[in-house]
Amino acid sequence: MHIEPGVVDGAKILLSYGTAAAALGLGARLAWQAAQKEGVLSVLLRAVIASVMVFGFFEVLPHEPVGVSEVHLIMGTTLLLILGVGPAALGLTAGLAIQGLFFAPADLPQFGMNVTTLLVPLFATAVLAKRIVAPNVAYVDLSYRQALKLSAAYQGGIVVWVGFWALYGNGFAASNLVEIAQFGGAYMTVVLLEPLVDMGVLAAAKLLHNLKGSPVVEPRLYSAA
Repeated sequence: MHIEPGVVDGAKILLSYGTAAAALGLGARLAWQAAQKEGVLSVLLRAVIASVMVFGFFEVLPHEPVGVSEVHLIMGTTLLLILGVGPAALGLTAGLAIQGLFFAPADLPQFGMNVTTLLVPLFATAVLAKRIVAPNVAYVDLSYRQALKLSAAYQGGIVVWVGFWALYGNGFAASNLVEIAQFGGAYMTVVLLEPLVDMGVLAAAKLLHNLKGSPVVEPRLYSAA
């Protein structure tokens, strides 16, 4: 979901710096809290894994510009469930930065908007996971309905933020509204696909039970809270 260049420009882009700073600050705080409980090395390892995965999602997997942004299979809920919210936030940020710096410099002015759009829904999804997943249920035992709710929350949050940036930058002109609708409609395919990916990854993790207690996965993946 890379915001297209020119959607927000001039002095208006300053807002994205503020929202990105707040999102990055919260992500760093969550990562530090995880490090205190699970160890700094574990969090760093998972952040590196997330960074590599995110770079692959953005640069290797198919992605198409639709309306005001690009449609990507980001798999944010997969990162959250397997690696944890703090490492996932660091990985999303680093993966996005690496892609922008080395492969898509035209996206760098939109970095603040893209970071905000990726991270804020991730944090909201983590809160939702605490509400809909019982404390005695490990993530490998999630149902498809729960995975769908989490995916819809994350991807829906992305659509909302992309729509916000487009309206903030270009107003309520009919052409802008059409492009927002086109992007939102295209992203519904991701909402439907990602829970299937989540369930496949969780099923594989369940089979690989020797990863339980490993520093490379979120402890809640195998153990109840």
